Amino acid sequence: MVVLGRVSGLHGVRGWFKVHSHTRPREGILDYPRWFLREGGQWVSRQLRDGRRHGKTVLAAAEAIEDRDEAARLLNAEIAVPREELPELPAGEYYWVDLIGLSVRTVDGVDLGRVDQLVETGANDVLVVHGDRERLIPFVQGRHVIEVDLDAGEMVVDWDPEF
Repeated sequence: MVVLGRVSGLHGVRGWFKVHSHTRPREGILDYPRWFLREGGQWVSRQLRDGRRHGKTVLAAAEAIEDRDEAARLLNAEIAVPREELPELPAGEYYWVDLIGLSVRTVDGVDLGRVDQLVETGANDVLVVHGDRERLIPFVQGRHVIEVDLDAGEMVVDWDPEF
């Protein structure tokens, strides 16, 4: 399962809820007609009834969620889809989920650790690499990120290990 967002709030009295989406654009999460919501520690399949962008947020309604009380039980539930439902990306583009866990080494062969997470900063995404210490490396391909090899499970970066 690939987490695409989470239920972040309620909207109205007819079972609609707010969605904090990790997709770009935000409303891209609505392109998936079947969501899996982590309810009580288990993934539960829910058919999307309706959805729309509303200002800076995304609103959604799912099957069998008819009122505010039912929607309230979903608060903070993660929203995911099976990995195979994600579209293929062009060469040189990656889903964050595919980068997490990659080992990171410098062009000189110094092991920096593994990608723990990515952070969106507005200017560019940033790799959070945990090794002997935490490093924040801008995910700028060609400048700092030299090579990404998903098959080998590694990434080569042009980065000073002392920084």
